[in-house]
Amino acid sequence: MTTGPIVGRIMLVAFEGWNDAGEAASTAVRRVIEACELEPFDEIEPDEYLDFTFARPVLRRLEDGSRALSWPATIAYAPTRSSEREAIVADAGLSVSTGADGELFALLGAEPSRNWMDFAEQAVDIARQCEVDAIVFVGAMLADVPHTRPTPTSVTSESASLRHRLGVQQSEYEGPTGIMSVIAMAAEQVGIQTASVWASVPHYVHATHVPKATIALLDRLTELLDVTVPLGELPRLAGEWESGVDELAERDDDMRAYIGHLEQQRDTVESPEASGEALAQEFQRFLETQHPDDEPGDEGEGDDRPAPPPPV
Repeated sequence: MTTGPIVGRIMLVAFEGWNDAGEAASTAVRRVIEACELEPFDEIEPDEYLDFTFARPVLRRLEDGSRALSWPATIAYAPTRSSEREAIVADAGLSVSTGADGELFALLGAEPSRNWMDFAEQAVDIARQCEVDAIVFVGAMLADVPHTRPTPTSVTSESASLRHRLGVQQSEYEGPTGIMSVIAMAAEQVGIQTASVWASVPHYVHATHVPKATIALLDRLTELLDVTVPLGELPRLAGEWESGVDELAERDDDMRAYIGHLEQQRDTVESPEASGEALAQEFQRFLETQHPDDEPGDEGEGDDRPAPPPPV
């Protein structure tokens, strides 16, 4: 639970791909960009960083009948009218229309495939150009959570002052990571505070857009940034998505039983009387119900699912 919004100039950062289960993070940041009327002012060119066999260009037919390619890129967004933004735009040699004042910026694109250190340096240079005080990374990870419960979210920070203001902890994660961790460490080295907000997406539905997770991220961003983001059709889409997964589970006994186990775990963890020992016992009981005939070291059914992207 946050104790107050982040103050100063803030840049939101999200990437499509490994850090974006169910497209929840990129969709949430796009919603903020639209609600705050941010407009592009700079970009990181893709040629040195993207593998176009994974992030392919898009071919479109124009109104005059000709064809054009739209190449994937990482776009930087700024408020639509401020003297600071006008200076940034002038430095970038660009010209865009103006609108309302603001102190929120954004960086959004596909996760790069190579040259991460150079990419992170460019991202931090853009943040410094905008003179941001903090970067908020937005991600979504695959997790063992049921779609029938509220989407879990977490906020962490490496900055002592931000942790105090937000009432959050440092991330304790160690292991393989994504581009956002690389950018975060580069930002911290030049004195930019960082925080991360993540949503947990049920791993058994990660192949589709998960609007329920997008709503959960927007709820947290509303608290962190003190902004209002209209949800529009998202609640309806979330309801339709959940109903669709319910229908799939009704036709699959194994899936329905697995979701029941996840619900029991989640309810135990969130119960007021839950203790560390009780949670450990419940988790042990859950493990004992899975593949009791397996020998130690055997992989049970479902162990080949993709590992979740870790928090920054």
